[in-house]
Amino acid sequence: MNGAQHILDAFHRHHISTVFGYPGGCIMPLYDALVDDVGVEHVLCRHEQACALAADGYARASGKLGVCIATSGPGATNLITGVANAHRDSIPMLVITGQVPSGLIGTDAFQETDVLGMTLGIVKHSYLIDDADTLPAIMEEAMELAQRGRPGPVWIDVPKDLLLTEVSDAPFPRQGPQDAFCPDLAEALTMLRAARKPILYSGGGISLAQAEDSFRAFAEASALPAVVTLKGIGNPGKHNPYNLGMLGMHGSRAANKAVDECDLLLVIGARLDDRATGKLDGFAPNAKTIHIDADAAEINKLRPADLAIRGDLNDILNTLTGTLQDKPLAISDWQKQCQTWHTTGGFKAADNEEPLAPITGPAFVRQLSRIAPDDTVIACDVGQHQMWVAQHYEFDHPRHHLTSGGLGTMGFGLPAAIGAQFADRNSTVINVTGDGSFMMNAQELATIRRYNLPVKLIVMDNQCLGMVRQQQELFYDNRESQINLDDNPDFVAMARAFDIPALHIERTDQIRRGIETILAFNGPMLLHVAISREENVWPIVKPGASNREMIDETRRTTNKEHVA
Repeated sequence: MNGAQHILDAFHRHHISTVFGYPGGCIMPLYDALVDDVGVEHVLCRHEQACALAADGYARASGKLGVCIATSGPGATNLITGVANAHRDSIPMLVITGQVPSGLIGTDAFQETDVLGMTLGIVKHSYLIDDADTLPAIMEEAMELAQRGRPGPVWIDVPKDLLLTEVSDAPFPRQGPQDAFCPDLAEALTMLRAARKPILYSGGGISLAQAEDSFRAFAEASALPAVVTLKGIGNPGKHNPYNLGMLGMHGSRAANKAVDECDLLLVIGARLDDRATGKLDGFAPNAKTIHIDADAAEINKLRPADLAIRGDLNDILNTLTGTLQDKPLAISDWQKQCQTWHTTGGFKAADNEEPLAPITGPAFVRQLSRIAPDDTVIACDVGQHQMWVAQHYEFDHPRHHLTSGGLGTMGFGLPAAIGAQFADRNSTVINVTGDGSFMMNAQELATIRRYNLPVKLIVMDNQCLGMVRQQQELFYDNRESQINLDDNPDFVAMARAFDIPALHIERTDQIRRGIETILAFNGPMLLHVAISREENVWPIVKPGASNREMIDETRRTTNKEHVA
C-alpha cells in the first residue's frame, strides 16, 4: 500500500467511519484512495474551517475522535481557526493535510505554508512526515495521543510524494492500556467533612473524561450545592435539586453568591477560566480549594490549590462517592441557604409576556427547552443567544450542549451541528445562532442540503452584533462602532435558495407554533426569529471585575471607563 492507503487502513483499524474534508492538489492522492474505499464516509463541507468545526462537533456529541482533511497552503490555513477552537476546549481531533512534495519544501512552492510552525500553539502535537515508512506508526501514535489524558487536536502534514510512495510492511507499535491511578483521598474527605459551606464546581473535563455517570453519582451522594462552567452545563442533569447553574460573567446571581460565600471550593475538571472566575483575587475569597483534574498543567496555574489531586476522574469520583454514601455530609443549613438564593436569583423567571409582544431571547429559549425532546443536541454560536441558551435551556447531559467556550468562535454552530448529526443520524440537532454568527459559515447550508441532514436552524436576528453592542452601551458610553447588521439578507429566502424550508416569527404568540413546526418537519428547516436590537443579556460582570459586582437590568449603569 502507498501512504494514502495506509491512512485509510488506520481509519479502519480504529473504527473511524466519518471524516470531514475538502480536496486540493497536494492531498489528492488520499482522495484518489477514497474512491475505492466504501468503509469511510467523507463529508464534503464547503469551507475548510467548517471541516474542522464539523469534526469538532462530531467529537463533542459522540465522545469519539473527530477527523478533518485538507490540502496544503490555503486549505491548511483555513483549518486553523477550527483546530484552535478544538485545542482551547480540549476536543480530540486528528487533522491531516497534504503538503508540497518533499523536494519543494522550503522553496516557497505553489501553495506551500509552514504548517508545523504556524500551528505549534494550537495543537497537542504535530508531525511533518519525512519518510513514508514512518507514516503507519505516526498514525497510530497520533490517534492515541489525541484521545489520551487531556484530549486535543493532533496534526499530521504529509508531502504529496509520500502519499504516493509505497510503504513497507514494518510492524507498527500498539499502545497498551493506560494504568489507572487513584491517589489517596483521605485529606480531601477530611476537608469536605470540616467544611460548612462547600461548593461543587465542575467543568468540561467531566465529559472529556467520560465521567458523567460517576459525577452524577458523586453529586447525589454528596448533595453539595453545585455550580458549572459554560462547558460544564448538563453535568448534574436537569433534575439535580442542588444545581445552581452557571457561574461567572453571565452566570446566575445564586451561583456567584454561593461561590462568594463558600468556605470550600471543590473544583473538578475545570480550569478556572477568567470568564467563570471574574477578577481572581475576588473569587471565592473565603474558600480553601481542592482541585481535581487529569491535567497537571491546570492545577495551580491560576489559583494555588490547598489540595491538588491529579488522576482518573472516574476512579476518584467513585472512591469519594462510596465513602460519602456511608457517612453523608452535615450541611443541611447551607443547602437550604443555597436553595433560597436559587429561588430568588436563578434563571427560572416566568415568561409573563403579552401574546402580541415582541419576542425576547430568554422567553424563546425557555419555550424551546420545554418543547424539544430531552436528548436534543443544541449547537450554539457565540454571542447573546449563546448566553441565553446557557442560562435558560435545561440540559440533561453535557454532550447535548455544544458551544465554543475557550476561543469563542463565531461560525462554530452550523458546522458543529452538521458534525453532531453525522454522529447520530437519528438525533434531534438544533443550531441556535445569531444573525452575525450565521453569516460566518452560511455556505454550509449547502452541506446540509447535499446530505439531507435533518438539522434545525434557529436564527435569532437583532440586526447587530448584540454582545458587542451591549458592552459598548454599558462600558463605552454607548458609543456604537461597527456593530450594525441592518443590511442582513432575507434569511427565509436565503434558506429557500438552498432548498431548505423556512419560517419567520416576530411575536410571542408565534413562538410555540414556530418551534413545533420545525421539530415536526421531516428534514432540515430554518426558523427566523426577529428580536429587539436593544435586548441585553442579564446579569453581566464587567470584564476584569469581581463576580460580586454583577450588573442586572435594575442596576443598569453606564461606565465610561475603557475596558480592556
